[in-house]
Amino acid sequence: MRGMKYILTFAALLLSMPFIAQAQNTLVADQHTYEKARVVEVLAQDTRIIPGTDTPAQTQTLRVEILEGPDAGAMITFENDYTQLDTGDVFYARHLTNDIEGTDLWSVADPYRLNTILILTLAFVALIFIFGGIQGVRGLASLVGSLILIFWLLIPGIYYGYSPILVSIGVASLIIIIGSYITHGFNRTTSAAVIGMIITLIVTGLAAYFAMHGADLSGYTSDENVYLNFDTRGRIDMVGLLFGGIMIGLLGVLYDSAIGQAVAVEELFRAGSHMTRSHVYRRGIRIGREHIGALVDTLAIAYVGASLPLLLLIQSSDSGILFILNSEIFATEIVRILIGSIGIILAVPITTLIATYMLSEKYATEHSPTGHAHTH
Repeated sequence: MRGMKYILTFAALLLSMPFIAQAQNTLVADQHTYEKARVVEVLAQDTRIIPGTDTPAQTQTLRVEILEGPDAGAMITFENDYTQLDTGDVFYARHLTNDIEGTDLWSVADPYRLNTILILTLAFVALIFIFGGIQGVRGLASLVGSLILIFWLLIPGIYYGYSPILVSIGVASLIIIIGSYITHGFNRTTSAAVIGMIITLIVTGLAAYFAMHGADLSGYTSDENVYLNFDTRGRIDMVGLLFGGIMIGLLGVLYDSAIGQAVAVEELFRAGSHMTRSHVYRRGIRIGREHIGALVDTLAIAYVGASLPLLLLIQSSDSGILFILNSEIFATEIVRILIGSIGIILAVPITTLIATYMLSEKYATEHSPTGHAHTH
């Protein structure tokens, strides 16, 4: 009797397999759309405790009007436990649907911020024109060119599986060359700074490469990295992506340091053409030391400000300070700060040395009575 029961059960499973396969074939993923909306009325507002924690969270019931998208003109009522909104606020609503399961859910995706961003952008551009003059306009053109290189070369190159290390160094070098010459013109001073930056970038890149592998950094320091890995089916090297981020982040302060040193050397030669190369180099290094102190402090504080939520975890964590510092998310930020600081420090002697040799011939020729260069 028991054997017959097993036979009947097995037969039922065999008969049901086509229906199971058909159900799997008709499985439809959730559809997400984002539509611009406006809060018409806040119907209710309350404070609730998040289940499993003692953390309070604000919730509200909103009545909203969809302004753009497939459901434009519709009036929707739903509960919001994300960013709290007021009547009249504009935001992007997330609409999740699934025709098979009959799902139709609305939620707040993000407040509408583009108006504020546009105002700040216009203020930034206006101040550049008013106070920056032609040099400011050149700097703005350089910024636009850098963004074009990042979005048209760097990001697509990494996304489609090319080596993030090679792509990052290549694009960073192009940003240095194009940005420097657009902003400061074609002259020996700019060329000295460009050569100094590229050499520093290569040396710093080697240091970053060995530091990341020596610290066994995986590159998975945020949810975005995990999502990106799944979205690209693992074709992106996350360690290389981390390397690229460090290199691109270094460009700003490296640019400031190198250009500053090259200009300082030029002014020293202008003020005292009688000085030897060694005298100019020593005086340039003296200027660079002050620059190093300011830039390293600026870089470190900028990273600390960006990582402030991570630092607060130290206060709330029961783990030891050494364990926290050893964790990848903290170790990665420490490596970023140290590699960036090393780049700033190296840029000063390298650029000063190159500028001293390149500019000494120019000013020796200009101030020579015969018009020919003479050595000191």
